[in-house]
Amino acid sequence: MTAPDAAGIISAPAGSQRIEPKGLAAGTRVAIVAAEYHTDIVQPLVDGAVAECLERGVGEGNISIVPIPGAFEVGLAAQHCAQNGYDAVIALACVIRGDTPHFDYVCNEAARGVTEAGLKTGVPVAFGVLTVETHQQAVDRIGGSEGHKGREAAGAALGLLSTLRAI
Repeated sequence: MTAPDAAGIISAPAGSQRIEPKGLAAGTRVAIVAAEYHTDIVQPLVDGAVAECLERGVGEGNISIVPIPGAFEVGLAAQHCAQNGYDAVIALACVIRGDTPHFDYVCNEAARGVTEAGLKTGVPVAFGVLTVETHQQAVDRIGGSEGHKGREAAGAALGLLSTLRAI
């Protein structure tokens, strides 16, 4: 048995069939929307997402980095990318809790915006926005004890793209 939050494989029980993801098509274009706030955290997220895209077969030159001011803007930027020819979008940002409710508003709107961008366009948009209590928690998520969330977001976007193309 795997850990409660670990990835695994879903099998098709008798009487059903499993849809197998297709490989990425040549020329697959990916946009990485990246907030330029907390760049000490977001830049490693971008680096990991690019590495994951390249390892999964997205060609060099087909990955665009789209800088935005902060996490609040990820939804609109992601939607715009999805409407303008990108096959998948990866939204990356970092929000660290402060002393005011601003954190809650920004996190909620970033999540809502990313969700709406994918639903409105039909293009996979991955949520790679770190919403953490402390700077150390963010550091732990850029290749530390909690994995690499930039790579995970890229994997999610490309995995969903492959599955959607198979349906």
